[in-house]
Amino acid sequence: MQGFKAKCKVGALVVLFLWVGLAALYGLLKPIPNGCVMTYMYPTYIPISTPANVSSEKYGLFLYHEGWKKIDFAEHIKKLDGVPVLFIPGNGGSYKQVRSVAAESFRAYQGGPLEPTFYQEASALTIEMEDLDDFVLPSEYTHKLDWFSVDLEGEHSAMDGRILEEHTEYVVYAIHRILDQYQESHEARSKEGAEVSGNLPTSVILVGHSMGGFVARAAVVHPHLRKSAVETILTLSSPHRSPPVALQPSLGHFFSKVNEEWKKGYEMQITHAGHFVSSPKLSNVVVVSVAGGVHDYQVRSKLASLDGIVPPTHGFMIGSSGMKNVWLSMEHQAILWCNQLVVQISHTLLSLINPKTGHPFSSTQERLLVFTKMLQSGIPQSLKWLRHAQPSWASRDVPIKDTRGATESQIQDSFSCPPFVHWTDDGLEKDLYIQSTSVTVLAMDGRRRWLDIKKLGSNGRGHFIFVTNLAPCSGVRLHLWPEKGTLSSDDKTSASKRIVEVTSKMVHIPSGPAPRQIEPGSQTEQAPPSALLQLSPEEMHGFRFLTISVAPRPTVSGRPPPAASMAVGQFFNPEEGKRIFSPGMLLCSSYVQEELYLKEDHPLMLNLSFSISLGLLPVTLSLRTAGCGIKSSTGDAEQSSLCKLRCFPPVALAWDSISGLHVIPNIYSETITVDSSPTMWDSGQESEKTTVLLLVDSHCSYEIGVSISVIAAASRFCLLYAPQIVGLMIALIIFALMRQAHAWELESSMPSILTAVELNLRMPLPFILLAVLPIFVSLVLSLLTTQRLPPVTSFLFVSIVCYLMATGFLIVLILSSQLLLYAAAITHIFIKKRWQAWEDNFCIAFLHQILDFSSIFYSLKVMQILRGNPNLVVAFVTIPLVCFVHPALGLIVLLLAHGFHCHTALCSFWAASFRNHAQRKEFHDHRTKGNPSLLSKMQSSDAFDPLPLVDENSPNSAKTFSDSQLEIFNNRHGILILHFLAMLMFVPSLVAWLQRFGMGQSFPWFIDAALCVGVILHGLCGSRPEDIDSLSFSIPGTRGREVGLSLVYLLAGYYTFLHALASAPYRAFYAMAAIGAIFFTSRIIDRRNRERGDVNLRNSRRHFHRH
Repeated sequence: MQGFKAKCKVGALVVLFLWVGLAALYGLLKPIPNGCVMTYMYPTYIPISTPANVSSEKYGLFLYHEGWKKIDFAEHIKKLDGVPVLFIPGNGGSYKQVRSVAAESFRAYQGGPLEPTFYQEASALTIEMEDLDDFVLPSEYTHKLDWFSVDLEGEHSAMDGRILEEHTEYVVYAIHRILDQYQESHEARSKEGAEVSGNLPTSVILVGHSMGGFVARAAVVHPHLRKSAVETILTLSSPHRSPPVALQPSLGHFFSKVNEEWKKGYEMQITHAGHFVSSPKLSNVVVVSVAGGVHDYQVRSKLASLDGIVPPTHGFMIGSSGMKNVWLSMEHQAILWCNQLVVQISHTLLSLINPKTGHPFSSTQERLLVFTKMLQSGIPQSLKWLRHAQPSWASRDVPIKDTRGATESQIQDSFSCPPFVHWTDDGLEKDLYIQSTSVTVLAMDGRRRWLDIKKLGSNGRGHFIFVTNLAPCSGVRLHLWPEKGTLSSDDKTSASKRIVEVTSKMVHIPSGPAPRQIEPGSQTEQAPPSALLQLSPEEMHGFRFLTISVAPRPTVSGRPPPAASMAVGQFFNPEEGKRIFSPGMLLCSSYVQEELYLKEDHPLMLNLSFSISLGLLPVTLSLRTAGCGIKSSTGDAEQSSLCKLRCFPPVALAWDSISGLHVIPNIYSETITVDSSPTMWDSGQESEKTTVLLLVDSHCSYEIGVSISVIAAASRFCLLYAPQIVGLMIALIIFALMRQAHAWELESSMPSILTAVELNLRMPLPFILLAVLPIFVSLVLSLLTTQRLPPVTSFLFVSIVCYLMATGFLIVLILSSQLLLYAAAITHIFIKKRWQAWEDNFCIAFLHQILDFSSIFYSLKVMQILRGNPNLVVAFVTIPLVCFVHPALGLIVLLLAHGFHCHTALCSFWAASFRNHAQRKEFHDHRTKGNPSLLSKMQSSDAFDPLPLVDENSPNSAKTFSDSQLEIFNNRHGILILHFLAMLMFVPSLVAWLQRFGMGQSFPWFIDAALCVGVILHGLCGSRPEDIDSLSFSIPGTRGREVGLSLVYLLAGYYTFLHALASAPYRAFYAMAAIGAIFFTSRIIDRRNRERGDVNLRNSRRHFHRH
């Protein structure tokens, strides 16, 4: 690599990689805030016996029991009568991880269902709600859950496809064993004369964590699973779309195979003639995936998504940060013990049981509706964020415009509070008539506030928003009135027909810490809001008044109640509170913070629209209370303290189309990140933006600062695009090998691998051809295959940044390996020279005798053949290791062979260079001394090039021996880097294999072995520059024009590049294996041509390369 500009370019890429890498590492290693409560239990694990004819010594099955008392295992198993649930641990997980959810399920069964609330619930908008209008969640739990767990020996199933397949097979056996155990327990109780009631379970609920969730889905489509043995699956932080570490070909192949089976499982079975055969195989299977959110670094929400695998009518994905009663993002392991989530999951599973039958609901719609009501929040539907946005009344199935024609009972059932919390007008004190667009409630005063919709909602302020910490129905109620009036005992019935209650439209939002109070009756800070209601002009059409009725509250110890109650409502114009942050503004905010100032009487809801997803560029949002109508000369700190007594704490609601809802209560300074995966190959336009709603008190003024969090952005970038960067590194090294082959074909000096990488970065043609053009090809393929086009500008920008990051990583790797090889070669030469200087020493002479004696062994004919064919030795060692032991071991041996040849070539180069330098120096010294006889002698003996070439027929005959050795090193070094990356991709699988060492390992998957054999063939048949000559061939119809290895490398690089953008770096093995197969085939053809004496063909090729 020559030139100052080229060196600056390489240095800049190295600095970029190191800066982003260190920033990401710092961000990922920072402690994660965790709001989870620990779950406690008294666990007992009862082993389930395995029949003697089943070979499953490695794995086991256990039944969980909660309690501190000792029990008789046999008697306990004999009394099994609950609903079976099987827990499947994930990568490196233990069967004991079932203890948290199993213990909370036991407590939930004893304590009964959660206390009912009257917030708006989410509805399954994507399913037909026929026959489900009257569906309600069970009011009591009639049957408990029997939790089973499989012991998979803590094996790393995320690293090896073979382990994943074995786990699937054992889970299928465990499901059958559980169902058989219930049959055995039933028969045992019958023989003893005990009372037996109820039907035996016919299916098992599967709950899987991490890779256990994917194993659960793989078991459902396993050919040996009994029909209808599994109908409900709940996964916790499980990858569904692709492996978290998509490096091993067999792992990616297994994922693709299972997902393809699931897609077919929901298709109608139709004959070729178009006749209906049967319903879809998986028509009765419901799957719900729970993602951990932004704090789960191992399985991102994009991987946990069921989009394209399970139709919306049979499942959905929800993030834990948007789950009812949870509202937290959590780490990969914390999702198993986080009490808020575990409690909600326990009640959800218990609610799946039909009280009439004692088994899970048979209807797919009913089970999906239970999951929806128990897990999803009504906020996205209320704010119309859902893709299938419907009027927010959809959860009640009665649109507001149709309520006039509905009966009184329908109106009451749809919108009114339950009768047992019904208020009477006698309980309300004097009515208040609000004249301003904002209304505030500071205490439970038992008053009804009237708001004139026509008057206050004029001038474009036709929307109404209401936030409060009062509970709906019991604390506050809202009604729409067609006209002003009162309800007397005489005309209450007729008036009630014209009134619509909208209290049940309020949605619950998590509240922050409770306000502090110094003493009873004293002033406190404003309470954080816990409910939100939004009404659109369409929903208030035809009504004149809106009333807010607050329940009365008795005094405390004769004093007025503390001001811990809060409610604020406002008529507003949504356009006034909208702020759009363009990409330019966001990028500039990383240097200069964007400032917003909200004056008093501002919109209660501020809509911040970010043009770049906060999953890629997280922002730090800071709010400072600037004023609240209170004049104070004591300073900002005192002003802020006074304003907290008047203004409620701000709340942020972030929405992302992939990960869903994120709620941040009491936000004053927070980095907002959503767990989206924007600018992916299969991402849609909706993944580009993030919407953040800020609920801020309209009585106060605020200073808002928005800036990009650089550390968080670097961490997110590395987390999201690590698979792309790995795949692009392989594509880059293949492009560099293409550059070397092209130089050889043009009779130029073969550049070093570092120079080849730098040459491919040059503008305009190399960079456009090798970096920009593949990206546009991927966009076309994405449009053709997925029928959706990702955001072109951001996709192009992010892909180029990934390309540059991969280049920086590759340059660091090349420089490190080159430094190591150069140091080893120089050390070798130094030791060899010292050895020659010590030859007269007695000890050295003794060592010489030992070496001479050992030379007898090397003189054997077998050893001479092996020494003359080192590639044959490498093939005999590597191929059996790859096929029968583990692919990584064979690749390690291949790397050692590459390293040895690189070392040999580099030592020859340095030795020849040193000799040449010494002879030049000697010639210069004699020339300065004026010795013409020696000068003429050295000139006649060609002192500048004293060493002949090894092969006179080589196309390098015009080059010195040192140049030839350097070219050999450059070519070997590039192949060494390529195969080193290939070996690293199998290292996780090797770790999993070593963990199972001595436990009866099976042979590697055929696809892994076959692809690695192709990689080995590339290393054996294409490791010399002369091997490039055997791969030139003529293109038909081009008058004898020939192409060579550079075209093969170009096509392989494009293939790898495209699959890297698709987050499938493991497919690079297909390209490397194809190159090896082509080399091996050309070597066989070339040898046959030589055996036939076809010298003309060989000479013509040589002539073509060195013409």
